[in-house]
Amino acid sequence: MQSGDSPPLQAVALDWATAADDLPRTFSSREDLQQTLQQLFAQASGELSPIVGGWAAAQERLAAVDPGAYGRSRNHLDGAVTRLSPYIRHGVLGLAAVRDAVLWRISRRLEGEKLINELGWRDYWQRLWTQLGDGIWDDREPLKTGHSPESYAAELPADIATGTTGLACIDGFSAELTTTGWLHNHARMWLAAYVVHWRRVRWQAGARWFLQHLLDGDPASNNLSWQWVASSFSHKPYIFNRANLERFSSGRYCNGCQLARRGCPFAASYEQLQARLFAIEAMPPRR
Repeated sequence: MQSGDSPPLQAVALDWATAADDLPRTFSSREDLQQTLQQLFAQASGELSPIVGGWAAAQERLAAVDPGAYGRSRNHLDGAVTRLSPYIRHGVLGLAAVRDAVLWRISRRLEGEKLINELGWRDYWQRLWTQLGDGIWDDREPLKTGHSPESYAAELPADIATGTTGLACIDGFSAELTTTGWLHNHARMWLAAYVVHWRRVRWQAGARWFLQHLLDGDPASNNLSWQWVASSFSHKPYIFNRANLERFSSGRYCNGCQLARRGCPFAASYEQLQARLFAIEAMPPRR
């Protein structure tokens, strides 16, 4: 339930930590919270995210983490991801606390390797942000797409923001982003790749869009990940194809997509997509 540039109701709630001291902070129910927010912030649209905040919810989520299952299935949309990122982003959980919880419940360090590695990436992005400051909004390296920066649009197309592209996957990702404030990391990468490479939009426009909606929206992790997809902070652009999408989404989007049989822009080999999308003779082999 988003319209125009109105901030999502879920995002408004997260700004309360820095708001005036006279704002109410105790509510009888989530319905009471939503009603109060709608009264105080009439410009906001939509409903509260289904993600429940607070220390108790964070501890419950942390207790449910299965490091081994995470490592085996984290790339799948229905995999055993932790969903801890909103609590980490807002300081309810610290990286060290999550690391210690993981190490406590595994018998072999290899079982927790993938999850702890992801915590390390988050710490890395934060340290880069400390060094770069607002520089995280600038291309860290030249693009490796063969296209000039000027050939990318500065604004996000409306059909992407409103989830009306006609592509079931892209529209599904957009709807989940704007109604829940969260997306699986693989879905974020696919959506970012579509924005930057298929629609030729500057990564900064996509990064701003994500930060407007994500409950775990962190400028460091967000912007530098967008740059990794765009190739301004990696050795090549990140793209995906339909086979990759179907494999890790269990076909949930392709099976019902009107463009699945014809007109799907992702139904090609990586070599074919690279030739269509980029103005370069050869690219490094895909790993």
